[in-house]
Amino acid sequence: MNRTTLSLIGAATALAAVTGVAALTGGSSDDPDPAAKAATRLPVQRSTLLCPTPSSSDVSTTTYTAYTPERDDVATKDGTAELLPAQSPPDDVSDPGDGDSKDDGDSKDAKDAKDADEDKGGDKAVLPLKEPGKPVTVEEDSADAPALIGTADGRFAPGWTVQQTTTVDAGSGRGLLGTACTAPDTDFWFPGVSTDKERQDFVHLTNPDDAAAEVDLKLYGPSGRLKPSTDESITVPPRSTVPVLLSTLTDQRAEGAALRVTARTGRIGAAVQAVDQKAGSDWLPASALPSASVTIPGIPEDVTSARLVVFAPGSDDADLKVRLAGPNNSITPAGHESLHVKSGMTAAIDLGDVTKGEPGSLLLTPEGGEGSATPVVAALQVTRGKGGDQETAFIPATGAIERGATAADNRTKGSTLSLVAPGAATKVRITASAGAGGGSPVSKTYEIKGGTTKALEPPHPASGKGSYAVTVERLSGGPVHASRMLALPEGGVPMFTIQALPDDRGTVAVPEADQDLSVLNGD
Repeated sequence: MNRTTLSLIGAATALAAVTGVAALTGGSSDDPDPAAKAATRLPVQRSTLLCPTPSSSDVSTTTYTAYTPERDDVATKDGTAELLPAQSPPDDVSDPGDGDSKDDGDSKDAKDAKDADEDKGGDKAVLPLKEPGKPVTVEEDSADAPALIGTADGRFAPGWTVQQTTTVDAGSGRGLLGTACTAPDTDFWFPGVSTDKERQDFVHLTNPDDAAAEVDLKLYGPSGRLKPSTDESITVPPRSTVPVLLSTLTDQRAEGAALRVTARTGRIGAAVQAVDQKAGSDWLPASALPSASVTIPGIPEDVTSARLVVFAPGSDDADLKVRLAGPNNSITPAGHESLHVKSGMTAAIDLGDVTKGEPGSLLLTPEGGEGSATPVVAALQVTRGKGGDQETAFIPATGAIERGATAADNRTKGSTLSLVAPGAATKVRITASAGAGGGSPVSKTYEIKGGTTKALEPPHPASGKGSYAVTVERLSGGPVHASRMLALPEGGVPMFTIQALPDDRGTVAVPEADQDLSVLNGD
């Protein structure tokens, strides 16, 4: 085929494309401004969330709370939001199926899932929403409560949030474990995991799709990559969840390590359940994407210890300045002015009771400025209480809220919202939704000075009953990062959990296009 023929085919294809775009957008060649218009942000039309298996303890109780904020920019009145149980993993999760059975049209994993569905007679949806702006909650006290796979579309998709809060009354996993159910992805970083004998860390891998996902797990410690003792590649069957004990992946013991989870095929949800034999347990969420500057928001005022773990995934070392943003200004923690992180290795420092009775947030910035910076990932393990009454939680490096973020499952007592402005001052609006049992939303506006942290009790719904959601909207000013602590003390133990609040990605940029017949010109 000669070049002239190719040019004619290309011209015809381009003409069809611009004609179709004009029909969709209503563009006109008489438009006085032929330049491409700026992208418009529109609400997302579909969201997927994955909740890990909550607990295998016989003395555990889990509360699920789902919520979608009310929005003025959602045109449709249709939509659904609900979750369904994921399948339990087969006996051998690394076997993708018998290759000789491919003529049957279904893989072994797909057949197993199908048979399980037929045996159950169909799974009942969990937490279906009836209207935006009102949370729905349900309690589960079964030790075999499954992982959940959920989808929201239409008016329920933008900002859809599900919180999973578990109380374990006794045993090595005793504590309050909370996590916001996460969207599926292909790459996750978990600094702060451990293969130490005092910890049992499980990474929960959940596959929302109808094809198996191939997942690689790699561990890094203070001296670099931890030598694997087994195959680090895991097969996660369709619409299933697989827990993996990290200490089984290597014979090396590392108190502070970093885990990378990468899906080579498919996509997954990933979360780490960390159980400390002495300090309780909680979920360790994934860190924000590697960045030169890192913000870890919401260190409680009464922490008795704080341990920072940082990992440099690139080819260069990282030199970081360490600052604590308190209620009035930013200071340098005594004895921890800087941190050197070698490439491909973790670095950990014990900050003790770093907040000294005041709430704060940790800010990590490059020593030599942004131009010579090396991206890092980070997380902080914080402990409250002493002796046998300790309880632990994790705060990962958290991205800024661009427009809005929501924390579900807030109680009348025990919720603390932390907001930090690492740079310029910022202004936010905080809205408490109606309660699960009724009431009306309440909004308040706050200003946060640059370089400071504001910790506050979020507003309560008017005449509200039951748990409620809190939404943070950035109105103006510089970046703002946020987290929510839920404290439910029990039996002298200061049980608590902290959830970071990254942007909910409830909107996407949709470019507007016009006709441009100049694309047809060429050789």
